[in-house]
Amino acid sequence: MVDVDGVVVRHPDPSGWSARIDEDLGIPRHALQDRFFKTCWDDVVHGRAALRDSLAPALAEIAPHVSCSQLIDYWFEGDAHLDKALLRQLADVRASGTPLHLATVQEHERASYLWDTLRLRDLFDGIHYAAQLGVSKPSPDFYAAVEQRVALPASAIAFIDDTEKNVEAARARGWNAALWTPGATLSDLIPELTS
Repeated sequence: MVDVDGVVVRHPDPSGWSARIDEDLGIPRHALQDRFFKTCWDDVVHGRAALRDSLAPALAEIAPHVSCSQLIDYWFEGDAHLDKALLRQLADVRASGTPLHLATVQEHERASYLWDTLRLRDLFDGIHYAAQLGVSKPSPDFYAAVEQRVALPASAIAFIDDTEKNVEAARARGWNAALWTPGATLSDLIPELTS
């Protein structure tokens, strides 16, 4: 199991995909945070609301000149920096016969973008994400739902994530989990993932 944001996808700017959104699209970054992410994102990312249904009223208020499609394209394309070195390492693992899955906090549209447009479906055997499961990391229910979907016991799952609380929650569930840090290699983490 591999996390997406911060692991498979790593933005070169520490401020992320929205760092230049004011200059590029004329959307005040803080307004987007306040009007959409702080108020709507929890429902969207857990599958209780559709991205566009929640985003449209926010944009109408803070940036009526920008359509949902424009912002979503900007966001998804701007947040699509794949860590090719890690993907090569993972491909070797998969070639040895170990199935690879993504375990990630995503809403439906970006999950589809990652899987189909970025073609992560060619590199992984499955994707398990928050909006699909109705729960997100670090809730134990997220890990339990993933176990059920792959029909494996917790002890058979190895997991890498860049967030300590997600790694700790996975370990508490019985997964073999390791914290991913920039510049790490899978071989660095093998002892933690096979203990």
